[in-house]
Amino acid sequence: MAEAYDGREAGAWYACATPSTRGGPSVAKYLLTATYTAAGAKGLLAEGGTAREKVVDRLLKSVGGKVECMYWAFGKTDFYCIVDVPDAAAVAAASLIVSSSGSVSVTTLPLLTAKDIDAASKLSPEYRAPGAKAK
Repeated sequence: MAEAYDGREAGAWYACATPSTRGGPSVAKYLLTATYTAAGAKGLLAEGGTAREKVVDRLLKSVGGKVECMYWAFGKTDFYCIVDVPDAAAVAAASLIVSSSGSVSVTTLPLLTAKDIDAASKLSPEYRAPGAKAK
């Protein structure tokens, strides 16, 4: 049996597989994206990526979560991180404390599995588009 991939090496999709596909417990999964301010970028340059990775690991552990994978990138968004957390309150607390530092702007996106989409497709929400006639 292959060892579980911890998400720290590039190139393996398994790093971002959902816990249910790996046989683990179900948890809330989120994508955190971040953009550094000038001060945040200076701090990253001074500390390096490995040190910041440890900070993010500790942050998520402090709210009962864990980092699945994290990457820095070029472009408008500087940082991508997929995390497993117990609930929305945990990820909100982590996101708020980071954003309140003023060095990083964080966006938090809930991630859905294929099973989540299957369940959603079975619901029958009522909706009327703006300007459409009521039935």
